[in-house]
Amino acid sequence: MAQTIDPATTGRRLVLGSAYWRIWWANTVSSVGDGAFVSALPLLAVTVTRDPRLIAVVSASFYLPWLLLSLPIGALVDRYDRVRIMWRSQAVQGLIVVAIAALAALHRVDIAVLTAAGFGLGSAEVFFSNAAQAALPQLVHADLLPKANGNLQVSLTVGETFVGPPLGSLLFAASRALPFGLDAGSFAASAAVLSGLPHFRPSAATGSIGARIAEGLRWLLRHRLLRMVAVLLGVSGFCSQMGQADLVLLATQTLHVSTRGYGLLWTASAVGSICGGLVNPVITRRIGQLPSLILSMGASAAVFVGIGLAPNAVVAGLLMAGNGFFVAMWNIVTVSLRQRIVPGDLMGRVNSVYRMIGWGLMPAGALAGGLVAHVAGLRAPYTIGGIVCAIALLAALPVLLRSRD
Repeated sequence: MAQTIDPATTGRRLVLGSAYWRIWWANTVSSVGDGAFVSALPLLAVTVTRDPRLIAVVSASFYLPWLLLSLPIGALVDRYDRVRIMWRSQAVQGLIVVAIAALAALHRVDIAVLTAAGFGLGSAEVFFSNAAQAALPQLVHADLLPKANGNLQVSLTVGETFVGPPLGSLLFAASRALPFGLDAGSFAASAAVLSGLPHFRPSAATGSIGARIAEGLRWLLRHRLLRMVAVLLGVSGFCSQMGQADLVLLATQTLHVSTRGYGLLWTASAVGSICGGLVNPVITRRIGQLPSLILSMGASAAVFVGIGLAPNAVVAGLLMAGNGFFVAMWNIVTVSLRQRIVPGDLMGRVNSVYRMIGWGLMPAGALAGGLVAHVAGLRAPYTIGGIVCAIALLAALPVLLRSRD
């Protein structure tokens, strides 16, 4: 079994320990660089092509590893030291981004390079995210998981959608390579912080990789509530990527915002996410996990439709803030739920199956969004995605209500 570290206590009060705060700081540092990267990558892609289908391919490449590699990586996370996996994956991501920065400075970037880099970064992210979610319950008491995940959600949001995107847009306007250099530095700093975490002994793994993957797959498929939540996440991710894959074109060509204004749209989303990270744990305690799940997905569906119909950038920004709020609610509830009920020695494999179902459809959504935007216009992906989300939620309601206990 993996080593478990008791959470810190003050008298009878449970508090988050120093090991957790190392993860928090690493998450905060790397998220700023990631935010700069998220806003700079599509801007760099637009300098290469204006074809929404090709830009969607770049977006899809980042999420494709969740479909292709999630299951075997989950088995490896349950077999090897999760802390070592975390910092090494951050180091690999840093090296990839250094290569992008160098090629951007030399004006040697094309769609093939961006697609390959996206796939490499996505593969390392599958390792990191899976290992981090599996390690957290070993560092934090179960009663503190919603608070711990809420804190991580806030720091992630501040970096990825509040500080990072405007900074990335500003740096990109000065030099194409600067935002990618910032991201590379943030990965290096994160890896250094994570390397100081206490290491966990791997579980006593038996059987082949295939047999261990099958064990995690069977566990999730037999759990009715998590199985349905994973399916809903898959639909939501598909629909979200339909719109976001070409959001840069919607913002700059349809809503007529500048490069800096595109970063401010992500800032609006961040404000909503920060509020959600702070407020949603309280809301969830009062109304319950099931109502929170239903509310978050229903509201996101309405927001998607609204963004597709937004008459100007101000309305779109307000709607993106609302979406950030409800995405934070969904994330806090579902991550805490998995961490509380999935056995520790199965956490990596069950998470990998869950994320394969939930995130594996994102590349398909990005490609579908590119095709829909090419055929029906840049507003259509968000509108259609919202309608599909609403239909999926209505279809899932009977199962969710039967699983309320």
